[in-house]
Amino acid sequence: MRNRHSPSRYIANLTGVLFLFASTSVCASSAIEKWVVEFQPSALSKEDQIKELEWFRDAAKELQGIEINTAAENIQTHTYESEVLAKAFKEITGINVKHDIIGEGSVVEKMQTQMSSGKVIYHAYVNDADMVGTHLRKKSVVVLSDYMKGEGKKYTNPYLDLPGDFLNAEFGQDYEGNQLQMPDQQFPILYWFRYDLFTNPELMAKFKEKYGYELGVPVTWAAYEDIANFFSNDVKEWQGKPIFGHLDYGKKGASLGWRFSDAWLSLAGAGDKGLPNGMPVDEWGIRVENGIPVGATMARGGALDSPAAVYALKFYIDMIKKYAPQYATGIEWSEIGPLHAKGDIAQGIYFCGTFTAHPGYTDPESPVTDEEGKPLWRMAPQPHGKYWEEGMKVGYQDAGSWTILKNVTGKERAAAWLWAQFAVSKTVSLKKFMEGKTPVRKSTVFHPMWNEETMAAYGGLIEFFRSPARKLFTDTGLNVPDYALLQSQWWNYVSLAITGEKSPEEAMQGLARTTDRLMGKIKLPYLSPELNEKKSEEYWLKQPGAPKPKIEGRGEPITISYDELLKQWSENELR
Repeated sequence: MRNRHSPSRYIANLTGVLFLFASTSVCASSAIEKWVVEFQPSALSKEDQIKELEWFRDAAKELQGIEINTAAENIQTHTYESEVLAKAFKEITGINVKHDIIGEGSVVEKMQTQMSSGKVIYHAYVNDADMVGTHLRKKSVVVLSDYMKGEGKKYTNPYLDLPGDFLNAEFGQDYEGNQLQMPDQQFPILYWFRYDLFTNPELMAKFKEKYGYELGVPVTWAAYEDIANFFSNDVKEWQGKPIFGHLDYGKKGASLGWRFSDAWLSLAGAGDKGLPNGMPVDEWGIRVENGIPVGATMARGGALDSPAAVYALKFYIDMIKKYAPQYATGIEWSEIGPLHAKGDIAQGIYFCGTFTAHPGYTDPESPVTDEEGKPLWRMAPQPHGKYWEEGMKVGYQDAGSWTILKNVTGKERAAAWLWAQFAVSKTVSLKKFMEGKTPVRKSTVFHPMWNEETMAAYGGLIEFFRSPARKLFTDTGLNVPDYALLQSQWWNYVSLAITGEKSPEEAMQGLARTTDRLMGKIKLPYLSPELNEKKSEEYWLKQPGAPKPKIEGRGEPITISYDELLKQWSENELR
């Protein structure tokens, strides 16, 4: 029997290994050539794409054959990652990725289970940067800025350009600027309207005659309400079909909570001035002092039960019951997306950027496009309420962000980090945006391909991301100490007000008290809540800023021409 340690055996084994590496290298090089063709258009030249993909190939040499599981919520961007980018990544690096597309609530649930059990369920998540305050206080995630300088340096893409080329890298940073999460995609919540109707001379004249000011993009809630009334009760029908001046969703469930916690109170003006989230009272109505949450009720200096918060809820209920289709209170976030495209909605105050990925918004047969499929609709910033002041945030952006929990270690951590970087690389980002309509890089929205003609298909989305307005739309941020726990309370109380079981005042008072009670029980490793002693509401209402005393009336109705808005944006572009 031949000695298994003989030199000839070693030579044979070495030859086999060398042949395997050579074959793998040839296959990866061939894959790179193939995928460079697929990833067009790109922010990079083909030569630079090849360089970036060759770096991924070489960085993964010690990781070939590893299998990792990652998860993201169900939007078109992540479907593209799962069906296309994961395949490309495997062919180039030899790392096999199973990128599961699950519900947003399931993403949070799996993360919580993994954090509490210590068992690895997924090696990385695309998790909203809304949870960055939770991750900060629980010390639950890999600090990416530390990892990139240390253990993960050799796995960090030299072409990553974080934060330089990212639109809002700060969404995933802590108070000191450390990167806890890396944005993968982002979308704003905007105002949507039928540009063709708003520029119709007959409708413009009728509106001006009745209301005394121009029909245009509403800057204030009072103007939004007038426009809703105009289309629902004055116009009533358009081209033989009913038309409504408002659309929203109100079904009891988790997404009703997002509808409110995603900055609705900041639009009303409930919080304080200051970016990104109002200081010291943010858009959740939580007062935060030196990074420590100290209360949500007015009795503790918060604003969640303040006159402005009650006004916000009451305005929402009035609008959905007076001016929206009857079905609106029975639908949720996952259902509202395509509905504006059916042609019977004149405007909507809550429109996610991801909704434009639905084919109805670009289909030439759609009632909201022309015969070439170009939109007859546009998007603009949401109007704000009567308590809003200059210097406050204007709206909300969601940044689904790559998040690696601490119990993912070693080669699996390295493989997950490589995959996360690949999914946001300059090579693929522009093509991914065209599939899912959720950009993450400046080089995507400032690419030379964009001009008046090519941007038109996106109804103002490109212009928004290039404009100064982008910096005024922020995520939930660092102040919320346990996002999953506290956010889940919103939909329950809001739904009670929608059904009439509680008044808006009672609902917001209940939500504020529950938030205080839960924050009082939370014990976290870092910047844990420490509730203020109670004082009279009158005391806090007399202090500067939030909570703010009641303002009578509905505020001034103000509109702006959309074309004038675009002009202002283009004159002040951010790069």
